[in-house]
Amino acid sequence: MISKELDRAGLPVATVTAMYPVAEQVGASRIVKAVAIPHPCGDPSLPAQLDGELRREIVATALKALETKVETTTVFTPKAAAFS
Repeated sequence: MISKELDRAGLPVATVTAMYPVAEQVGASRIVKAVAIPHPCGDPSLPAQLDGELRREIVATALKALETKVETTTVFTPKAAAFS
């Protein structure tokens, strides 16, 4: 997985994926749980305002992941309230 190699090179990477168990298996260091495979960073079935809030929460979680020093694989979960 390319994120692993970028991390080794000193570039922090946050992998946003709905398939987080796969990312864990391959050893990605920072994993952000996404919504679904066809729409990882949003939910088009939500009203536009809620979808926007959800997208912002996922991006904010990914930025937090990038700022966090990790030693092993760490999964970051966006706030559950954003998914309602």
